[in-house]
Amino acid sequence: MSLNGTPQRIISLVPSITELLFDLGLEERIVGITKFCVHPYHFKSIKEKIGGTKKVHTEKIRLLKPDIIIANKEENTEQIVKDLSAIAPVWVSDITTIDDLLQLIEAFGKLFSVRTQARQLTDKINFGLADFKRFMHGREWQRSAYFIWKNPYMAAGHTTFINEMMKLNHFSNIYENNEGRYPEVVVQKIRIQGDPEIVLLSSEPYPFKDEDAFELGRHTHHAKTVFVDGEMFSWYGSRILKALPYFKLLQERIKEPV
Repeated sequence: MSLNGTPQRIISLVPSITELLFDLGLEERIVGITKFCVHPYHFKSIKEKIGGTKKVHTEKIRLLKPDIIIANKEENTEQIVKDLSAIAPVWVSDITTIDDLLQLIEAFGKLFSVRTQARQLTDKINFGLADFKRFMHGREWQRSAYFIWKNPYMAAGHTTFINEMMKLNHFSNIYENNEGRYPEVVVQKIRIQGDPEIVLLSSEPYPFKDEDAFELGRHTHHAKTVFVDGEMFSWYGSRILKALPYFKLLQERIKEPV
């Protein structure tokens, strides 16, 4: 990727990275976002929408004359990256661990000449992580499953940021060794797979309901089903600063009797 100076016109195709760019003080440089970039809230009324994460309006992007386009290996397709590379340099992120996230923030600090803001942000994240790990010290690991979709049921598997957040919470992922990052799941076999103690139902991308919790729960030996905020588990970026206090509340909620 070749750039002529510090990018001044940024298009983000990744909701969590849009929020990160804002928290790095780059609001004025962001010229285009997706319809799924819902944080910060006021962006929806002041920033140009260039489509979604899987389908973009190429001509809109061209007219915005970006210096750089931020994409993600998981959220955006190879074809989108290829097509947009003809318009501007495309930075493709691939975040599966907290270390990946911290490296991304450091890289953005250099790329956009906001090193001080990036260092302050990583310091806050590291402080929050250390505090949360102290909070979790001595807590038992619990067999768990994190569902993201229904019809077919799909769960978070290995090499996903969700799996990283599960480990942080001492949730041992029963699908971590399955093939694929988001394996399809036969819920009737959930006991054979690992019989989770905790079933986590994400708020996105599928809006699970009470009947889903009942259906999944009855295929286990008394697993506790918990509805969770999907952004807190899957949004890599500055969202982790909000996720850590959320996880503390989640841990206390899980401890409560059914």
